[in-house]
Amino acid sequence: MLSRMDPITLGRVAAGLILLVAGGHLLVRSTSRLAVALGVSPLVIGLTVVAFGTSAPELAVSFQSADAGLAGLTVGNVVGSNIFNVLFILGLSATITPLLVHQRFVRREVPLLILVSGVTWALSASGRIGVGAGAGLLLGLVAYTVLAIRGGRREAKLVATEYAREFGTRTRRWGLDVVVALAALGLLVLGSSWFVTGASQVARSLGVSELTIGLLIVAPGTSLPEVATSVIAAFKGERDIAVGNVIGSNLFNLLGVLGVTAVAQGGIAVPEAALRFDFPVLVGATIACLPVFMTGHRVTRWEGAVLLAYYAAYAAWLVLAASGHALRDAFGVALFGFALPLTAVGLIASLFAARRRRA
Repeated sequence: MLSRMDPITLGRVAAGLILLVAGGHLLVRSTSRLAVALGVSPLVIGLTVVAFGTSAPELAVSFQSADAGLAGLTVGNVVGSNIFNVLFILGLSATITPLLVHQRFVRREVPLLILVSGVTWALSASGRIGVGAGAGLLLGLVAYTVLAIRGGRREAKLVATEYAREFGTRTRRWGLDVVVALAALGLLVLGSSWFVTGASQVARSLGVSELTIGLLIVAPGTSLPEVATSVIAAFKGERDIAVGNVIGSNLFNLLGVLGVTAVAQGGIAVPEAALRFDFPVLVGATIACLPVFMTGHRVTRWEGAVLLAYYAAYAAWLVLAASGHALRDAFGVALFGFALPLTAVGLIASLFAARRRRA
């Protein structure tokens, strides 16, 4: 079906995605250098500025989608990005090198992320995230930022050194970094406009919902800055950065992206399909991080492979459901009736084994 689609539409999607990725990368680097020049701790930069900056494409796309009345793209982008971050990015990073979770701060943030995911799901239960709920999410973002700054000051020297090596060594004049940051914002605005317009046309051409396109195409596309940051950090052995970027980005997506969009647009409509399936998947995937991180405070290669396999299964389920394929029911029974319960039992057993070893 894509071969029959207007080449201009596909070109708009591709060009918009390139601008989003380029704008996100430039924004992260320029704001990081500005923060260093202002004397901000490199650890705090990594957990806030970088995590928020890599989520800038999600904010741009969600705001543009809501402004165009495409609620499915707005919600699908945020929820899908968070699922992609936890299952795909953490999984891929862990298969490159086991991720040692040294930070007390990151380990404390996992329960916080579970709480925020559940609260966001509850706020969406009525089918709409209103202005008041959006303001509450933004207040939560402010509280989280304060927590990150206070927690960063108490972090271990080894972790602080890792962040300083990545974010605290390059400095430039303020003027150039300000210009680059403004240019990056311009790229994000233009790229989000092209990407959202093209994605909505793709949805109509394929005859699927905007929510499905948001989950399968828009969400992975806007998460490419997170992919680059975490995977490169894993290759360089900066494992805390790989994990911290994912957790921080997910918190910003829920608190910042949904909060800003709901307040600015007078509320966000939440599709029923997202409430029934995608939000539960998000909460479940986030909860799964807790036993994974607590078993030796590391994400092993086999655990990373399991996370990747579940993202592939999630994407396959979306495709089967969107196409109404005959295999959908059988696939659902195998996934939800056997694979998920067995994985849960395995994670719980690993957690108890780790606790016994420590005891």
